[in-house]
Amino acid sequence: MANLLDTLIRGPDGMGRTLPEDTIMENRTRIGTSACLLGKRVRYDGECKRNHYVTDTLGRFFILVPICPEVGCGLPVPREAMRLEGDPQRPRLVVVSNRTDLTELMLEYCRTKVTELEREELCGFIVKKNSPSCGLFRVKVYNKGIPPKNGQGLFVAAMAKHFPSLPIEEEGRLDDTAICGNFIERVFAFRSWKEFLRGRKGLGELLAFHTVHKLQLMAHSPQLYRELGKLVASGKGMNREKLLARYEKYFMEALSLHATVNKQIDVLMHIMGYFKKKISTAEKAELLDAIQRYHDGIISLIVPLTLLRHYAARCGEEYLGEQTYIKPHPTEFMLRGYGQ
Repeated sequence: MANLLDTLIRGPDGMGRTLPEDTIMENRTRIGTSACLLGKRVRYDGECKRNHYVTDTLGRFFILVPICPEVGCGLPVPREAMRLEGDPQRPRLVVVSNRTDLTELMLEYCRTKVTELEREELCGFIVKKNSPSCGLFRVKVYNKGIPPKNGQGLFVAAMAKHFPSLPIEEEGRLDDTAICGNFIERVFAFRSWKEFLRGRKGLGELLAFHTVHKLQLMAHSPQLYRELGKLVASGKGMNREKLLARYEKYFMEALSLHATVNKQIDVLMHIMGYFKKKISTAEKAELLDAIQRYHDGIISLIVPLTLLRHYAARCGEEYLGEQTYIKPHPTEFMLRGYGQ
């Protein structure tokens, strides 16, 4: 009979995949999305840039809220091409053909729209790369020569300033499994934080929130996990609103850092310590083998993690079962792959 590790590597269907859960999560999380990525013909050339991963996969789990700043501020479809010019820190939005400056029109829309979006309870945002309104990274800013790719779209810059903790990612970077996994993980973590803020916000509740996210935080940043612990411990003498604002800042900052293989292994070994005296020598060897094979890039993180989850449940380790590290997002995403 094959051991548990072999079964996990092959997957329930014998092909190394995790089968979907029986039901899709209720009360789906809301994510803002550049409207062109959803197939809406709002681009300057009248075309769309539908992203099938966003619509067909993420759309199963999230409510995707379409936003097109350029149409939103009153520009037609189709329209003249625009670009950013001048100072990358304070660029102007200019029509290429006739030099019309649309900066103030866009900025006024941004000021109004970010306030309106407070009601949407967004937990993330997926934007179109290279866009002068929505591009997050390396947007061209023209200034008398070869344009350096060091700008940011005007609308996404306004979003990042108004919602500093909101997870924002470009659609092209979602092709990278590690980046995509980190984004999804942050989206669900931010949702958990917003749910916490809607309930009782006493120190006891904050400590409970911090406790269930302990291992997840350790996998991303042991240093910021310790800083957050110190913050909670000293919270009694702090203004409550300042305490929560600081915790949110460090919490989301920690999760934005990459959970490296070595940090993951530290957490896996930490989990194993809870029940290593409660499992057999053979089971212990199987766990250690799975962790080593993950380290070597032979299997994905989900394999040793599922083994640990299995033994934690069997040994009655309820504390581990409550940890968000065990399941930071629905398994259908299948994001805990190689290198994560």
